[in-house]
Amino acid sequence: MSKQPITSESNALIPPTAAVASTANASATARMAGEERRLQILLVAISLFARKGFRGTTTKEIAQAAGVSEAMVFRHFATKEELYSAILDHKACAGGNLDLCEGETVSAAILRKDDRAVFESLALALLQHHEHDTEFLGLLTYAALERHQLAQMFWERNVQQVYEQLGAYIRERQREGALREIEPRIVVRAFLGMVIHHSLNNSLWDPTRRLLDISNEQAAREFTSLLLSGITADNTNAILPKGTRSGKVGRVQKGTAKKKQTK
Repeated sequence: MSKQPITSESNALIPPTAAVASTANASATARMAGEERRLQILLVAISLFARKGFRGTTTKEIAQAAGVSEAMVFRHFATKEELYSAILDHKACAGGNLDLCEGETVSAAILRKDDRAVFESLALALLQHHEHDTEFLGLLTYAALERHQLAQMFWERNVQQVYEQLGAYIRERQREGALREIEPRIVVRAFLGMVIHHSLNNSLWDPTRRLLDISNEQAAREFTSLLLSGITADNTNAILPKGTRSGKVGRVQKGTAKKKQTK
């Protein structure tokens, strides 16, 4: 009987299925490393743009800050437009995407036709996002001041979406008699004006909140109350001076009118 040669496990042939699995794992690891590198470059670019502006930031600086070659930057972002688009995709919620609110979404409130929930949940989502991501506000400020194309891209992809979706909801509620007949775009601008101005104060101009120190929840609630008091068809909730009744105001106005007529 002939003896079979002894083969150690280290010299044994790797089964084909194991080889395929090993190759797939290596490919997945490389792909993940590539995605992580792309995100790293993106975050570095956002930080530099927010601090130095677009004109003051070069791809060479982005590469150095990210610890990669300039060629690697262009490998992940072939054009500047591609980099700017990636920034907006990464920061989508900052533009007021109505489906990205945490908890109860604005879209769900719209379906229920809950006016307070629509505006308050959107305001809170925007305020919280701005508070946790002050870099993006700085980046957009630079983009607007430098008339950079990212500002226009942000307007077209994010701001216009809010005007269209929220404006459509307002028009529908006006047809149903729930809201007063006011140009919907004016309502949207008044609402966003309160929210954005508050965020700019807290993030850029008055970070210690010396002028006004309230929570995001309170701000969202109060801004919504102010808005609804002016646009709801039932004006019984309108804000009046302290100690003043709506009936009293009406009598004073009528009395004033009579005096003017007798003169």
